[in-house]
Amino acid sequence: MFDERVDKLSEECGVFGIYAPGMDVARLTYFGLFALQHRGQESAGIAVTNVCGIQVHKDMGLVTEVFHEENLDKLKGFMAIGHVRYSTTGASLALNAQPLVCRYLQGSVALAHNGNLTNANELRDKLANSGSVFQSTIDTELIINLIARYGQNPIEEALLKCMIDIKGSYSLVVMTEEKLIGVRDPFGNRPLCIGQLEEGAFVLASESCALDTIGAKLIRDVEPGEIVVIDEKGINSRRIFPIDRSALCIFEYIYFARPDSVIDGISVNHARRCMGSQLAKEAPLDVDVVIPVPDSGTAAAIGYAETAGIRFSQGLLKNRYAGRTFIQPEQKVREIGVRLKLSPIRQEIDGKKVAVIDDSIVRGTTSKKLVEMLRKNGAKEVHFLVSSPPVMYPCYYGIDTSERDQLIAAQMSPEEIRKFIDADSLHYLSLKGLFKAMGKTKGFCSACLDGDYPIVIPPPEELGKHILETGKGEKLCARIKD
Repeated sequence: MFDERVDKLSEECGVFGIYAPGMDVARLTYFGLFALQHRGQESAGIAVTNVCGIQVHKDMGLVTEVFHEENLDKLKGFMAIGHVRYSTTGASLALNAQPLVCRYLQGSVALAHNGNLTNANELRDKLANSGSVFQSTIDTELIINLIARYGQNPIEEALLKCMIDIKGSYSLVVMTEEKLIGVRDPFGNRPLCIGQLEEGAFVLASESCALDTIGAKLIRDVEPGEIVVIDEKGINSRRIFPIDRSALCIFEYIYFARPDSVIDGISVNHARRCMGSQLAKEAPLDVDVVIPVPDSGTAAAIGYAETAGIRFSQGLLKNRYAGRTFIQPEQKVREIGVRLKLSPIRQEIDGKKVAVIDDSIVRGTTSKKLVEMLRKNGAKEVHFLVSSPPVMYPCYYGIDTSERDQLIAAQMSPEEIRKFIDADSLHYLSLKGLFKAMGKTKGFCSACLDGDYPIVIPPPEELGKHILETGKGEKLCARIKD
């Protein structure tokens, strides 16, 4: 039933932009993308604006594989945007690498996108019927086409009109020959922040960790529905969409974001430690040691151990040279792949009752192999704890959970999952406990956990039979009809 892919949700993409006349914007963008590499490992690209227009270099691979001294030296300009990609819409092909660059009525424009448009098929059909042509299979190209369609307007106006047409999840960095622009969807589902260098240059990035890497100071997050424009006059913004309900993806805090990032004013590392602490209150255990599944389970495991008063230990060693092979979305990881990536430290677990803490269980296959490895290395008992609620529903906003039959919690009860992974006990953090750890109950999208979709999702015929057969099916269809 379940394939051998890594037992995690996969990241969306990372975007970066900088307006810094007189500085080496290509290299600063390179360093920013390097800091955002965890958000996408398939392709990388940088576009720069200079007196000749917009130049772009992009290809398949990691940031360090795509860029080197020679091609960075050729990317001269006074502002730049960059992108690292994980494919959620569109195949993993070089033609889908970003940023996308095109010429239209107002000149050249480059665009990089994090997120997923839920009305992409509808827009593609409408644009194609009116004569648009497409060179990629990604929904980002739809936004480029809409910008061109509204090209008689200044770029800010064109983007505002685009925001009326497009539905779904997006953070955009857009670059013209004069302006750097950041856009966040009206729900704020994908993160985007603003930073500033001491020299006065402005930066846009998916996460604040990218700002830290280049020595920029975090100013604030781009607000939901806001368009931020940066040019020679400085920075200004526009927003026409009222914030009825902000809905930042809760998995940014659970897993996606780097722990040293701050998103919408909340420290990711602190949030994860609070999740672990709350889990200790909900699921107290008589064990000898608490170990994390590195790296994403580490902060939660520390929080659990501190609250429970139990010794924390490394327990599992992560091989940091396992390579990109094991994190591509289509890569099937065999049992040897799991052993290569994670190795038990026998001295820490032999003869002990072990609580192992991970941030989530998606498909269950890796969790099962981890429990098996711990037992083979002498663990007396293995208790599996998860610092998030069960992932039970597909995500249509840029995460690869579109098939519900790939989600083990949608197919099995917690007790059945415990038996499947062969743990002595299995404990999930409750949804209520998750929000308590976050310090608030509103402002998040938790649709993959509770089926409450805040943003318009695809029409029923595109949802798949698995959605229509669930208890949420009638609710979702009714919402679409409304």
